[in-house]
Amino acid sequence: MFQMPIVDLLKEGEKLSATGKRVSVLWQAPESLVFVARGREYRSEFHINPSDEMMYMIKGEMNLHYRTADGKEEIAVLKEGAVIYTPAGIPHSPRFPPDAYLLVQERARQKGEIDRFQWFCQKCDHPLHEESFTVADYNADPVSKAYRNFFESEEFRTCKACGTVMPAPEST
Repeated sequence: MFQMPIVDLLKEGEKLSATGKRVSVLWQAPESLVFVARGREYRSEFHINPSDEMMYMIKGEMNLHYRTADGKEEIAVLKEGAVIYTPAGIPHSPRFPPDAYLLVQERARQKGEIDRFQWFCQKCDHPLHEESFTVADYNADPVSKAYRNFFESEEFRTCKACGTVMPAPEST
């Protein structure tokens, strides 16, 4: 028999803080993926998700950086208790502190779908690097993997247009 999960979202976020983990997957089903995320103090990439996303700010405040169709960066502010819808394919970067928690609901990935992560030069906005992953299990934390690949390479972090090097954070 299927058990319908009941989750205390604030307690789930507090568990993430206590363990140092970034993501707690609440459930993954063929049509639904739901997880609680803790903020990353160094987040700078734009995620391109093949599915729509709904984000609910459990605790704290988030600046959701996103890129318009013409590539311009905009920011939507999501206050505690608010929700936002992000359509598939929109490059977005949820930026919030590690003591804040976010609930994310999206469709589980279909066979062959790819998640992309893009970085841009902080000085001239030229594209720096892109990481791509096939995400079969969100417990594998693809965001952390993308960050490790990017920040461990000075070549990836160096702008080909202006020469600026994006600094690596102390820990990813």
